[in-house]
Amino acid sequence: MAGNVYMLEGDGAGNIGASVGDDGIVIVDDQYAPLTDKIQAALKGITDKPVRFIINTHYHPDHTGGNAYFQKQAHQAQDNVCKRLESGGGIGDGGSIHMDTKPAPHEALPIITFDHDVTVHLNGEDIRALFFPAGHTNGDSIIFFPHSNVVHMGDDFVT
Repeated sequence: MAGNVYMLEGDGAGNIGASVGDDGIVIVDDQYAPLTDKIQAALKGITDKPVRFIINTHYHPDHTGGNAYFQKQAHQAQDNVCKRLESGGGIGDGGSIHMDTKPAPHEALPIITFDHDVTVHLNGEDIRALFFPAGHTNGDSIIFFPHSNVVHMGDDFVT
């Protein structure tokens, strides 16, 4: 934990960032669909507040698989993430994942999209999602929590 931002360790598929406070929860990425119950339970272990927003760092299913489940709360992503989820297709944008995916169901598509950047004002943070066009995919965003001094980079930084 740094400031009001928690890290939920992923199931081999990246980590989830969670800004938690009086206004609710903002999560960054939501892993694979079968993990949503575990993710929700982990969040309930931190707070009883609802998830208010989900921000996807990119469109790969290990970062967007829980979208349909969490969509009931809120959801946003960079424009290209929505386009790729909607159309499906290959995932091999120079990364290590090379497979074809089916178009995502309507309920898994972002409700809010942005071109270059967007700011969510919750929990005493000005949470900034910044489009990173030369990243891991053509729809990458880096999420900055300035008050907590945390950056969530999705797959743009992998150790």
